[in-house]
Amino acid sequence: MNSLDIIINYHAAIVRGLGATLLICSSAWSLGIIFGTTLGYFAQKRKMLARILAACSLFTISVPAIVLLFWLYYPAQAILGIALDPLLTTIIAMSIIDIILMGDLIKKALDNFPTQYESAARVCGMAESKIFIKIKLPIIFRQVLPGVINLKISILHMSLFGSLISVEEIFRIAQQINAQIYRPVEIYTALGLLFLGMSLPLNLLAAYFKRRFTRDLSEETYA
Repeated sequence: MNSLDIIINYHAAIVRGLGATLLICSSAWSLGIIFGTTLGYFAQKRKMLARILAACSLFTISVPAIVLLFWLYYPAQAILGIALDPLLTTIIAMSIIDIILMGDLIKKALDNFPTQYESAARVCGMAESKIFIKIKLPIIFRQVLPGVINLKISILHMSLFGSLISVEEIFRIAQQINAQIYRPVEIYTALGLLFLGMSLPLNLLAAYFKRRFTRDLSEETYA
């Protein structure tokens, strides 16, 4: 039995596991974009919030995602006296990571935004909200897009940790199939090819956007 045979014979389980993986990722990605962008915007304007975001970002990149996931699933729920579904716990953990790192990405991009663009807009009588929506946001979006895509790929990979708290995502499904037929080479090769098929196009897209849109927005460039 080769990798293709395994995919065909266990396609129902694989689709179910892939659905759980995509649910985790799509939830975390959406929350990260919405709340991360908002967090980065306000952090750029408020020093105290900027310090908190910087500390949270340092904590997030210093502590493995699996540690955060286990902490949220065991001690945090015991302290709060609640019992959350493992899938929901995984979504919360991935969302926290995505929101913090997305916020840090947006905040740094706003910090590097040329002040002369804002000055020119104010001279024209534009309100702060319109300056952000019509001038800052389109430029910042192009600048951060490669980094955002890379962050989303990282969240996709980290979602596999959900299997360790019994979430039936794609990696746990692969483990269950392997427990039945014990063909680890074929099974994990198929899993690797599946993730390659999902991640490679996104990596290539990020590289294209970086080449196409990213440029130096430092003050010296426009001096």
